[in-house]
Amino acid sequence: QVQLVESGGGLVQAGGSLSLACAASGRTTGSYVMGWFRQAPGKEREFVAAISWSGDSLWYAGSVKGRFSISRDNAKNTVYLQMNSLKSEDTAVYYCNADSSFERLKSGNAGSWGQGTQVTVSS
Repeated sequence: QVQLVESGGGLVQAGGSLSLACAASGRTTGSYVMGWFRQAPGKEREFVAAISWSGDSLWYAGSVKGRFSISRDNAKNTVYLQMNSLKSEDTAVYYCNADSSFERLKSGNAGSWGQGTQVTVSS
């Protein structure tokens, strides 16, 4: 079982930037894909971005491509999400998750979730 703790959310004006971090602990041995998701009020959780173990493969939702950047530090079991040019529609609770399979991760079936971190973008 992997435990995930997200941090770095907050309130920012439209056009601003925020950086999120997610630390994984527990059964973190072996290579795994890590990813970010978000859930806006009244909406289902959606995929945002993912990164392979080596960092060579990156995946982004179309709505964030070119504005968000995902990275990871395997020594710290931590994945980051740099969010630039934020829009009001980016307002959501952001979650991370990890899995050995990108497809299973992207589908949202990777396992238990952390508490998430709130990102609020004011227009």
